[in-house]
Amino acid sequence: MSSPHSASVDPEDVARFNRLAELWWDRSGKMGILHEINPVRVAYIRDHVRRFIRHDAGALNAPGDLPLAGVRIADIGCGGGILSESLAQLGAQVTGVDPAPNNIAIAKRHAEKSGLDIDYRNLTAEDLVSAGEQFDAVAALEVIEHVEGPREFVAMLGRLLKPGGLLFLATIDRTMKSYLLAIVAAEYVIGWVPKGTHNHDKFIRPDELSSWLRQGGMREIDRAGMSFQPLTRRWRKSHDTDVNYLMAARKAD
Repeated sequence: MSSPHSASVDPEDVARFNRLAELWWDRSGKMGILHEINPVRVAYIRDHVRRFIRHDAGALNAPGDLPLAGVRIADIGCGGGILSESLAQLGAQVTGVDPAPNNIAIAKRHAEKSGLDIDYRNLTAEDLVSAGEQFDAVAALEVIEHVEGPREFVAMLGRLLKPGGLLFLATIDRTMKSYLLAIVAAEYVIGWVPKGTHNHDKFIRPDELSSWLRQGGMREIDRAGMSFQPLTRRWRKSHDTDVNYLMAARKAD
């Protein structure tokens, strides 16, 4: 494992998620919200990959149930593999990395039970860069607000992309609304996520993130909010980026 001072690793967060590893696949537990928002995240990645990467490759003839067939995707900070498995089910060649060994152990075990071939590695993003790895797309969802150097982390993710590749990020805006909903409500009132999961000071404004992408040789191509609908008790993509939001960027050709 890389040095704790690397941009992609906050040792306290790694230790916390290592302790929580057994909870990843408990849909009614503390990680349940990740299962609830996962369909929104997966659709966002799928739609942009099909629009940009597969179109460029002239390979839009993938079977309808395997729209990501042949696309190589890295899931950075994969945790127990919730996103990785969904992308693999759509045909993607997925490499999932996480610095917490317990997370990787859980992810490997669950993928085996699910009959999915996913390349899980107990590594950091820096390790992949050092190995010269490059991917068609990279996803780092609900990760950047947990790293020590977010600006450096974004630049490093860019180095993992092939020219023209896509980067997908999901994080939380630094607003009073996000403090009330993502921390006070989600952690202490409703209990959607474990207490202490988030630090409001580490939340990132969308324009900050967009600026870091440009500095890293990428350009923002889309941003969207993720909002909870109380009546249907479902999450959906929205125009409200004041709390949870997604961002897609493309590396220069």
